[in-house]
Amino acid sequence: MLWSTILLAFRAIRRNAVRSLLTVLGIVIGVAAVVTMVTLGNGATRSVSEQIASLGSNLLMVLPGKRLGPGRDSAGAPAFKIADVAAIEVQIGALKAVAPSVTTGATLVHEAKNWATTVTGTSRAYFAIGNWKLVAGRVFSDAEEKAGKAACVIGETVRRELFGREDPVGARLRVKQFSCTVVGLLRAKGQSAMGNDQDNTVVMPLRTAQRRLTGSRDVGLLLVSLRDGAASERVQDQLVQLMRERRRIADNEEDDFNVLDTRQIAQAMSGTTRIMTMLLGAVAAVSLLVGGIGIMNIMLVSVTERTREIGLRLAIGALEHEVLLQFLVEAVVLSSLGGLAGLVLATIASVALARLIQVPWIFDLQINAIAFLFAAGIGVLFGSFPARRAARLDPIEALRRE
Repeated sequence: MLWSTILLAFRAIRRNAVRSLLTVLGIVIGVAAVVTMVTLGNGATRSVSEQIASLGSNLLMVLPGKRLGPGRDSAGAPAFKIADVAAIEVQIGALKAVAPSVTTGATLVHEAKNWATTVTGTSRAYFAIGNWKLVAGRVFSDAEEKAGKAACVIGETVRRELFGREDPVGARLRVKQFSCTVVGLLRAKGQSAMGNDQDNTVVMPLRTAQRRLTGSRDVGLLLVSLRDGAASERVQDQLVQLMRERRRIADNEEDDFNVLDTRQIAQAMSGTTRIMTMLLGAVAAVSLLVGGIGIMNIMLVSVTERTREIGLRLAIGALEHEVLLQFLVEAVVLSSLGGLAGLVLATIASVALARLIQVPWIFDLQINAIAFLFAAGIGVLFGSFPARRAARLDPIEALRRE
């Protein structure tokens, strides 16, 4: 019975192929929009998480200043000292490494080429904390770090802009008014979650940067890497207490520094991305309702056109529920075909757009199944009224119609 009803539904759809195509267009667009938005949102969330993770694993960042973001008052807060690093290493457990960092902008010159970049002065621990890998060469040695030698490690962007196809390891690079030797090349990381190019960087010993670039012994940032499984909240509390003691902050005074946990940053940014994905998916789902109204409209037209056929079926013994099932199945078949076409379109669109905006494409079986079932449900919801109307026709009145 059900199979013959489905065959009748396909026959009716094929009889009015163009009209059926236009009817399900809203369902196709709705399903495609919902699945594409959610797929791209999932890819963006994964991309943000990976970019935050590229900053370092289990990482705490300690910055001077009471506030963060635009207008933060770090200028009025004292900078850190290299002695703070030693105190953290000695007095706080569960740490993997601690690295001081100072950054400044500089113009690099190699032969006839020049390039503006960010120079970071730090220790050897910086490379392990930041998950930096080498493509060629080495990092600067302990002896070079202690002596403040002019040795540097460059990022992929600097290599591309200044050296082209030339091997940079061993070459001389002028940074402002002094020359340094390139001892290593970092593996490319790409853009960070904040949008800046992580590969446009030069890393050199902290003493070298302080002596030749900043002209002071101040440290602008402390990077603290925790051991796997360490309780970041507990370590963060210990770190805050230690820095308050070292900076002589009274009990009634606010901190003049900030401790940021990259895992919290990742969770906040991922949560924001998920909310935006849900909002975009909800907006796209509105077109599914529009498609459902289109199905109801065309089914009402179909009932009017086939009034005599319905009356004849009822007159020769067809039951009301059989007529109801016929038109309901026809509506569900229409919406299901639209759902399948929408899934195909969504796959093509999401793959293309993921490459365009450079986020990973992640196939989500759950959202695909939900979108298809929702489309079929739209057929049931909006097809039930025309189907009931057809089933309740008076056979005599229906046969009288021309």
